[in-house]
Formats: sequence, C-alpha cells, structure tokens
Amino acid sequence: MQRVAFKMKLFKGQEAEYKRRHSELWPELQVLLKESGIKDYSIFLEENTGDLFGYLTIDDKTKLDKLPGLPVMKKWWAYMKDIMETNPDNSPVSITLQEVFYLP
Repeated sequence: MQRVAFKMKLFKGQEAEYKRRHSELWPELQVLLKESGIKDYSIFLEENTGDLFGYLTIDDKTKLDKLPGLPVMKKWWAYMKDIMETNPDNSPVSITLQEVFYLP
C-alpha cells in the first residue's frame, strides 16, 4: 500500500461550502475513487489559512494518473473551481508532499 499526501488551497469564506459538497459526494465519484484502489482518503482543513491537506492510500500510485482524463473527475473539478484554487483545466492546484517520517 502506498501513501499519498498533498496540499490544496480553499478560498476564504468557502469552508462550509467545501464541507457541504464533500458530505454530498456524488455516488459515481465515490465508485470511481474506490475502483481506482483509493482507500483511507481524508482531507483536513486548516481554517485560519484555508490550506487543505489530503491523504490517501492506494495499491499503485500510477492509477492516480488516469483520473484527470475521466469525465466524472472533470465534472467534479468544474463543480469545485469556484471555491478553491484551480489550474486552467479546473483541476485543483495541488502540491505533492514528500514523506519524511512514518511510524507504522
């Protein structure tokens, strides 16, 4: 199992909306993520800065490379672009974090 961590940025004042949208995560997106092998997916919010910290586990990290081309992923990103920092293709600006310590 491989661990993946990343950081994103939420626009100020959008904390409740971000939580609401994720509490109503589309069933087809849930299925896609699970079928891609994603497990233990969590996103944490640092409320003072709007920084989002994401963490997930996956059998093979290369499976994540396929997600950006899938229609439901593109639709989700378009849905989220008004409340967080995004790239021109609507994907979230995401900074991969390097693991520096792990205590199993």
